[in-house]
Amino acid sequence: MKRSCGILLPVSALPSPYGIGSLGKAAYEFIDFLEEAGQSYWQMLPVGPTSYGDSPYQSFSTYAGNPYFIDLDMLCEDGLLTQEEIEAVDWGEDAGRVDYAKIYEHRFGLLEAATRRGFDRDCEQVEAFSCENPWLADYAMFMALKRHFGMRAWTQWEDEDIRLRCPEAMERYRRELAPDIRLFTYIQYLFFQQWEKMRAYAKEKGIGIIGDLPIYVAMDSADVWANPECFQLDEKNLPVEVAGVPPDYFSEDGQLWGNPLYDWEAMQQDGYGWWIRRIGGAARLFDVLRIDHFRGLESYWAVPAEEETAKNGRWVKGPGMALVGVLTSWFPQVQFIAEDLGFLTPEVRALLAESGLPGMKVLEFAFDSREPSNYLPHTYDANCVCYAGTHDNTTIAAWEKEAAPEDVAFAREYLGLNEEEGFCKGVLRGGLSSVAQLFVAQMQDYLELGAEARMNAPGILGGNWQWRLREDQLTEALTKEIARAAQIYGRSSKPWQV
Repeated sequence: MKRSCGILLPVSALPSPYGIGSLGKAAYEFIDFLEEAGQSYWQMLPVGPTSYGDSPYQSFSTYAGNPYFIDLDMLCEDGLLTQEEIEAVDWGEDAGRVDYAKIYEHRFGLLEAATRRGFDRDCEQVEAFSCENPWLADYAMFMALKRHFGMRAWTQWEDEDIRLRCPEAMERYRRELAPDIRLFTYIQYLFFQQWEKMRAYAKEKGIGIIGDLPIYVAMDSADVWANPECFQLDEKNLPVEVAGVPPDYFSEDGQLWGNPLYDWEAMQQDGYGWWIRRIGGAARLFDVLRIDHFRGLESYWAVPAEEETAKNGRWVKGPGMALVGVLTSWFPQVQFIAEDLGFLTPEVRALLAESGLPGMKVLEFAFDSREPSNYLPHTYDANCVCYAGTHDNTTIAAWEKEAAPEDVAFAREYLGLNEEEGFCKGVLRGGLSSVAQLFVAQMQDYLELGAEARMNAPGILGGNWQWRLREDQLTEALTKEIARAAQIYGRSSKPWQV
């Protein structure tokens, strides 16, 4: 990875008149902005269909695209919708926040109309798309079944035969739910048509796309329903133990994520085929993959499924280099970033070193005044990615107000901050000027926004994943300012200018 910089902005946060960001005009304009601002990368959050809590880290599929991101104006241009149909919908009044309830209520009605008009017209292309994507048949059926059973988790479906995928039940429901199976198949066809055009445009502009790959998949997903043999499940296909992280300085109960754990021994028997297919799907979307919770590949926290907190878990060895080596050798064209945050043992550090992957440094974690931190820029080697903050952190402007005063004072001293430059710009300078190969900042931090623009507060249910960029915020002055900073610190995609 060359010395470069990028900006983190979820697709959901793009401007749009229809309640949530999409793969349409605003996505292309943001790519133009990145190119003009001297950036090399657009980092996103996972782009799969979201489930409970609207979190992109709890998706119904590790392969599928989010139906909400399909651009409605493009469907109009393709003759699949009318402008009157789109404008008849109440998408919410606040252009700066996503109203997920309204999106959920209205989006699928429009996509059903598009399917009625387009499926037969595009049947040959849809058939070819389905053949190219073997995961699609299970995903479309899973979503059709969820609709049939009132959108409840598949572990709560009354018909145990279809929960356990008995052949007779599969065939019966395939016939009964054919219209909805067509709907969810066509939705994915539309998503990938738009995605591939957008990604090709980004490539033309010299912008790589960094995607986020959660280490675990959701229990309520087509991935687990269709591949129960890959997970630690009992005879009823219910989890025996689930994922989380142990108690620490931030949480006395730890974090109980609830995701099913992998059966690593079973996965190893076919050379980690499930993971190879998964990375292959992600590589169709992204140029660079950030592997979330990388430390879980060395050892992971396993919590009995009946527990209500993560306290009573245990550390279990993961696959380590046996898996990492397979993935890096199978996908030499994909660059990986290891999200190595959290409780790092010598074994985790050894795995990172052996893998050769760049780890992460977060500036908001650097300035603990009580002890030196390996997130301080002078401790970096070049093979790392420096973040001002991640989607799970508050903004820099909010951190200045919320962090311990002595930590803020240390940041000011260490970075040589002054009132004229401002706190946010000074912290960004600290990351840009570091030796890290790649520096990434949230769009909110370049805009110097406060806590109202935080994307996610872990452990707090509700109010997350809602912030959106406003059209008027990407000004020419801001573009030039970001471009100049990228040039000064040798990260620009543009030639040097005095």
